[in-house]
Amino acid sequence: MRLTIRTNLAMRTLMVCATNPEETVRKSEVAELCNASENHLGQVVRLLAQHGFIAAMRGRHGGIQLSRPADEINVGAVFRMFEFEHPFAECFEGGGNTCPLISCCWLRPALKRAVEAFYQSLDKLSLADLVSGNTELQQVLCLSSLSMNCERVSAGQAHA
Repeated sequence: MRLTIRTNLAMRTLMVCATNPEETVRKSEVAELCNASENHLGQVVRLLAQHGFIAAMRGRHGGIQLSRPADEINVGAVFRMFEFEHPFAECFEGGGNTCPLISCCWLRPALKRAVEAFYQSLDKLSLADLVSGNTELQQVLCLSSLSMNCERVSAGQAHA
């Protein structure tokens, strides 16, 4: 199993925002921190904003921020949002399934259980679980030259 680049960028973007709760984070800053193109990141930011995970502000002083506290952002929900259009295997596709084994394959139910277990594991995590107390991550993702301005606070803080 391999996650899409968009899912990976979505989680990195959310972690940057959660680590810098008092900042309006610019897309160019996220792109630099995440080794991503601004074009690709733009698509991810748009989807995160459309689904209410971040607030996006346009203009000279624009950027992005978490739209709700980090402890209210469920990792499983983010993954599902970005991975839904990429079925795990052909047999998980609706009308596009051409596998001749669909009626007799015992692998499909096992894969289905594995995917469900994967998402159930992620459903137990919030964004706060990934960033709160993770000082190494905070040092890597801190936008301020003064590291004490970075996320060192409770999981419930968001800047909207």
